[in-house]
Amino acid sequence: MGLQIHFVVDPQGWCCMGMIIFVWLYNTLFIPQIILFPHYEEGHTSAAAILCYYLVSLFCIVSLLRASIADPGKLPERPKIPLTEREFWELCNKCNMMRPKRSHHCRRCGHCVRRMDHHCPWINNCVGEDNHWLFLQLCFYTQLLSSYTLILDFCHYYYFLPLKKVNWDLFVFRHELALLRLSTFMGIIMLGGISGLFYTQLMGIFTDTTNIEKMSNCCEEISRPPKPWQQTFSEVFGTRWKILWFIPFRQRQPLRIPYHFANHV
Repeated sequence: MGLQIHFVVDPQGWCCMGMIIFVWLYNTLFIPQIILFPHYEEGHTSAAAILCYYLVSLFCIVSLLRASIADPGKLPERPKIPLTEREFWELCNKCNMMRPKRSHHCRRCGHCVRRMDHHCPWINNCVGEDNHWLFLQLCFYTQLLSSYTLILDFCHYYYFLPLKKVNWDLFVFRHELALLRLSTFMGIIMLGGISGLFYTQLMGIFTDTTNIEKMSNCCEEISRPPKPWQQTFSEVFGTRWKILWFIPFRQRQPLRIPYHFANHV
């Protein structure tokens, strides 16, 4: 998909990412078996509900895996600095390498990352210029999948008609109540945590400020002239076409657009 593989050796990150994959796998396996397929067979729901659930689940896991292995914007050891851009570069006091301004040195990864927002243990990777768009998609689809799961858990008991044909010999139906309670608990935790994170990410893009810049209160970054929100989002996602902002199956290209541009999408 045009992404350079970036693998971080961090047992803590592996553990955090494993927890996210477990929650995704749990809901993807059990929710359709307990709720969607049985109610579809009895005419309580449509095939579109099943298709949408698996589609959101697919987009969620793809954005997670791509965000975790994508190069966030690691700088090469000997970067070639154009003469016209040297004033926009600075020396890192940790690795003694030249880097563009707004870059940051990640202590956990051990190198500088262009426009680094933060190091996220949940994807075991830095969130930087080249994978920020994937991290935003991950937050969005995780919220969507968690909300969808919670709605299905609620409808199963309080909205859908009781199932007439239930095979009690199957594990999922013998332990249905426990499985759905665990699904609801994980859904609430995921939705609450990701919603707050997603909000801070959106506010950072609207203001064209990374989390590291917010914490450091960088006067130079605060003094930058504000940009239209269309421009900041287009720069993060690498395209002006808004429909592509939601598609993880593509290659991002760096986008440099004028300060004032016509929004033709």
